[in-house]
Amino acid sequence: MSIFNIVLNILWLLFGGLLSALAWLLAGVLCCITVIGIPIGLQCFKFAKLVLTPFGKKVYFGNMSSGSVVLNAIWILLCGWWLGVGFLGMGVSSCLTIIGIPFGLQHFKFAALALMPFGAEIRDAD
Repeated sequence: MSIFNIVLNILWLLFGGLLSALAWLLAGVLCCITVIGIPIGLQCFKFAKLVLTPFGKKVYFGNMSSGSVVLNAIWILLCGWWLGVGFLGMGVSSCLTIIGIPFGLQHFKFAALALMPFGAEIRDAD
């Protein structure tokens, strides 16, 4: 990870990233209380991990099994499209200033993950 990504991750954490990651972590814990909610809780943990340090990470969509496709369809209907639109709006508003463009790009990454979290993989960027 480059020094530039480290600095951006620190700024991200200071300006809301830590609070957002804690919210996703809490949502994941609450979802995992029930057996039916465990798959959703695991996706919330995926979000929490990415939201904690988004710079230097990439989301890969692949290896979608039939189960992932069905779960993504249910996810989109219940909450994915709300999350996607929300992250898209935050990304656009962040990109209105030159300083906010790197943060806006991270919100666009979250918007893509919000639509299809099942089967998505988070890796370090090359």
